[in-house]
Amino acid sequence: MSSGATPAAVKIGIIGGTGLDDPEILEGRTEKYVDTPFGKPSDALVLGKIKNVDCVLLARHGRQHTIMPSKVNYQANIWALKEEGCTHVIVTTACGSLKEEIQPGDIIIIDQFIDRTTRRLQTFYDGNHSCARGVCHIPMAEPFCPKTREVLIETAKKLGLRCHSKGTVITIEGPRFSSRAESIMFQTWGADVINMTTVPEVVLAKEAGICYASIAMATDYDCWKEHEEAVSVDRVLKTLKENANKAKSLLLTTIPQIGSMEWSETLHNMKKMAQFSVLLPRH
Repeated sequence: MSSGATPAAVKIGIIGGTGLDDPEILEGRTEKYVDTPFGKPSDALVLGKIKNVDCVLLARHGRQHTIMPSKVNYQANIWALKEEGCTHVIVTTACGSLKEEIQPGDIIIIDQFIDRTTRRLQTFYDGNHSCARGVCHIPMAEPFCPKTREVLIETAKKLGLRCHSKGTVITIEGPRFSSRAESIMFQTWGADVINMTTVPEVVLAKEAGICYASIAMATDYDCWKEHEEAVSVDRVLKTLKENANKAKSLLLTTIPQIGSMEWSETLHNMKKMAQFSVLLPRH
């Protein structure tokens, strides 16, 4: 980028997971209901600012938490944020820990995933929509945006939060939690944490050419750990309630930092990768 060029404008999409979708973090909030070629998103888009950075907040499961993980319209959610002009999507997600050293209340800035879902559409290019023609083979060696992750990690350190700078999440179909045998098996596969929503969200964001990063918050030890209370809804919500302010402070501090940085080259490379991953129909 030449020195006289205008820096790329940044707009941050925020997808809030269970107990982590508080719209109060935005100043000057307005609501916008949208439709997409893939159907309706989980809820209204809440538009606003964090320290003069434009943001769009979306509750992944709906604001009343009525949509189970398998029924979330991930295509519509990401498409709506893309159409709204989001260059970045930062998400929050509750997760179970599969490692002793990742304690309930810890934050993990995940860098890899293992997909154990079975029922979810993982591409915009499904042959049913004229807005996404062809077949997309998106590279997934590095699913999460390294530059965005780095800002989150550095900010978490400055805030004094217990934060793990990388981790592999295994995304299960849900809505049930794992059996103990599954939980132990996932450990042997090298997974660090477990959730129900990272896939296909991260894949679709990559197809859309968006910088995607996830703030995972450990709420429990799943069910692998002996002499420890197994995961339950009560346990998850209790831990989230006690620790939601950590994710909130991380977002409020990171987003102005992202807004002050230069992203032109990163965004150009993301869009180029997405574009070159599509094989168009032969004529």
